Amino acid sequence: MSRRGIGGAVVPTFAALGFLFLLVPVAYTVLFSFNDGGKTNLVWRGFTLDAWRNPCGAPRVCSALVGSLQVGVVSTVVATTLGTLLAIGLVRARFRGRPAVDLLVFLPMATPEVVLGAALVSQFLSLRLPLGFGTVVLAHVMFCLSFVVVAVKARVSTLDPALEQAAADLYATPWHAFWRVTFPLLLPGIGAAALLAFSLSFDDFIVTNFTSGGFTTFPKFVYVSATRGIPPQANVISSAMFVLALLVVLVVQVVARARRR
Repeated sequence: MSRRGIGGAVVPTFAALGFLFLLVPVAYTVLFSFNDGGKTNLVWRGFTLDAWRNPCGAPRVCSALVGSLQVGVVSTVVATTLGTLLAIGLVRARFRGRPAVDLLVFLPMATPEVVLGAALVSQFLSLRLPLGFGTVVLAHVMFCLSFVVVAVKARVSTLDPALEQAAADLYATPWHAFWRVTFPLLLPGIGAAALLAFSLSFDDFIVTNFTSGGFTTFPKFVYVSATRGIPPQANVISSAMFVLALLVVLVVQVVARARRR
């Protein structure tokens, strides 16, 4: 067999093994959402649709989901707003200390979550802030902000300043030039950054576990339930969120391809 033939066979094989490795946990989650697990969900006991008919059947599973959604929405809105403004300022403005600001913005991305969570809970306790919903939102905004800045900054760097100058030549005020020209061009990057921030917030466990106190999010509920077997209802919610995320990605790809055409 020629080298090209060997390469043509090896690369698809390893690619298939990689996808299989990634999809096995997802397949397990979907499969055990149909399990007749009863009080435990560690072994397969039979096929049933009871968990899908009543996703809130397990105690506190839906309240944990609502808590994660509330934290995700609030932290995404705040982090996306602040991150967009910061990204525009870092690209367009010229000021002393900008490299230091860049370093401080990217620092949470490089910091291990255990270190970040321990530092935040120490700060909250020093300030005598009660741990709960508010502290979780503050923590999520902190680490989501960096990812928003990176995503939006890349979009701002590709914009041609001549477009805003042309709007100014047509007697547009800076405010109107921003909303009529700059913002629509930034919107795809802002949308991608918001989706990334929400997924990071909804998925986070380590920082949340440090800063949540008695407040429970969905990842924290899953972790606590893992010792006795995650209830099928949690698998139902996880499967639904996976399908929803997949649909969002497909819609974005279809829209992007239609715009390119």
